[in-house]
Amino acid sequence: MIEKIDTNQIQDISEKTMSKPTNAAGTVGNNRTDVSLQIDYASFIAEAIQIPEADAKAVQKAQEMLLSGQLESMENIRAAAENIVKFGI
Repeated sequence: MIEKIDTNQIQDISEKTMSKPTNAAGTVGNNRTDVSLQIDYASFIAEAIQIPEADAKAVQKAQEMLLSGQLESMENIRAAAENIVKFGI
């Protein structure tokens, strides 16, 4: 059975834990080591911007097929809907 929770107990616990400064990392207070992290994001950005040639051609072909109406069959519509449900948009 669940007993009634006394809100005063919760307040007492929170006051006790917040009143004591804790050293979560377990380091000495006078340790002045610089632990800065330097990352060069330029290479990541350059790689993300580049579109592979095969993908660009596939997109162009898909656009042409859409414009010509070649993809507008019940079979293709059903397959697209199933893929959206299965893989998301």
